[in-house]
Amino acid sequence: MKYILMGMTALTLVACQADEKKQEAEPVTNDQMERGEVIAKNLDVPWDINKVGDSFYISERSGTIVKVQEDGAKDEMPLQLDKPVVQQGEGGLLGFVLHPDFDNNRLAFLYHTYEAQGRFNRVITVKLEGDTWKEQGVLINRIPGSNIHNGGRLEIGPDQLLYISTGDAANESSAQDRNSLAGKILRMNLDGSIPSDNPFANSYIYSYGHRNPQGMTWSEDGTMYAAEHGSRAYDEINLIKPGSNYGWPVIRGDEQKAGMEKPLFHSGKDTWAPSGLRYYNEKLYMAGLRGEQIRAFDLKKGTSRIYKDGVGRIRDLIIEENVLYFVTNNTDGRGTPEPDDDKLYRTDLKDRSQ
Repeated sequence: MKYILMGMTALTLVACQADEKKQEAEPVTNDQMERGEVIAKNLDVPWDINKVGDSFYISERSGTIVKVQEDGAKDEMPLQLDKPVVQQGEGGLLGFVLHPDFDNNRLAFLYHTYEAQGRFNRVITVKLEGDTWKEQGVLINRIPGSNIHNGGRLEIGPDQLLYISTGDAANESSAQDRNSLAGKILRMNLDGSIPSDNPFANSYIYSYGHRNPQGMTWSEDGTMYAAEHGSRAYDEINLIKPGSNYGWPVIRGDEQKAGMEKPLFHSGKDTWAPSGLRYYNEKLYMAGLRGEQIRAFDLKKGTSRIYKDGVGRIRDLIIEENVLYFVTNNTDGRGTPEPDDDKLYRTDLKDRSQ
């Protein structure tokens, strides 16, 4: 049976440990308060941004994909799936990334929460036929799900493989269990098969020991980075190496243990609640939810600062040449929505020194 999802009513979200303390106030400049140009309004908990030419394809957690044009025209696109999207807590329609050959094959990859005698997440392929996205096949399913910590980011790496971030689904020990798909970064061929050079034989697992990673990006030389929600602050930016263990729930912050990786950056007792992550010109740009900011990390200097704030919770961002696009998440049940929230913004990316 096919389910056509046109946008379910958002439910009140369950509080998450990672979001318990707001980023401490820093001096805010006039530049930081520049909000940027609003391209689209009244989005419904947008989660992931894709851009092709002048068109944006944005997933909304309620179970909808919205097409937005640079001029602000907005169309809700039907989504036909074999299993309905379950939007409860942090679950729902999350990661969404277009196939590298989208212009020709009209395919994309989608990550969503579903029920099957329990709460799970799955990754599927969908195809754009007319103005409707139709499920084509399941790449992986039964990724543990919960009201919290579903991970959910999808990205195509420079190796043209699909990377998937999964959360610990409120079961901390699962992050250290290599027999579990929870608390991991997974890596697969675009047909769903396991790459022969994955670090563990016959396994999708690329790295483990993660709590709730929601951002992945790469530099020009192929170095991979991920953004991850910490526990009661201690959010992380990690350099991802194949087969490595990132320590959750054993270590956090500056703590060390043999065989486990420390983060490049962490928030200490502050909270960023990081989501989308992008690399640009030797810096990382992170979308912050509870921290209500875009934060820039200078990889050469090892410093970070607020790049932009003043719009509330920020879920995802993309960078095209020197233009930064981002979406707010003030309607997700944890924010304070302004009129016409949520919004898609555009701003020129000024490469400020840090």
